[in-house]
Amino acid sequence: MIKTYLSLLFAALNCLSYAQFSTGELAYKKPLLDIRIRKTGPYFGLQQGKYLVPEIGLEQQWKRVKLKRPLTHAVHTGFNYNIKHKVLGYDAGYWIKTHRIGLTYGANIFYRTNFTTDRFGVAPVIGFKFWLLHLQTGYQIFAKRKTFDASTLFISLRLGIINERDIEWKRRNKK
Repeated sequence: MIKTYLSLLFAALNCLSYAQFSTGELAYKKPLLDIRIRKTGPYFGLQQGKYLVPEIGLEQQWKRVKLKRPLTHAVHTGFNYNIKHKVLGYDAGYWIKTHRIGLTYGANIFYRTNFTTDRFGVAPVIGFKFWLLHLQTGYQIFAKRKTFDASTLFISLRLGIINERDIEWKRRNKK
């Protein structure tokens, strides 16, 4: 008799624990609208480290519009030129923003040359994006030994101009 009650109790507990892993309609509510935005455009900026360097490039952003935790991804590529010391630089990078008001986290790969020698490396960056402005700070980690002088710790302020915007939205079908 006790074995029967125990086995029924374990069976009931087992069913209750698997009820939370249900794949039914109540397990995950999809939003009524799924809105995704892709924005593309040039950016102009200034990068200040050991030297002040103007920069120009192109950025593309993908944004998923949601009430809770919207998500923005972006890739960019551009170049900068140190006029005083004649150092040309190319940058390519990625950043992500996980909230509406929050920090951006990313990384850049870069190439610097003074037209006789070159250096390349990676730079982790953290920043803040507000409207058209993106303020980032990071540290450039060079792969080669010091062959010419370049900034390591830097801060950059970019003005992004969106000239192409694609909006895709899907309505959820009710069954």
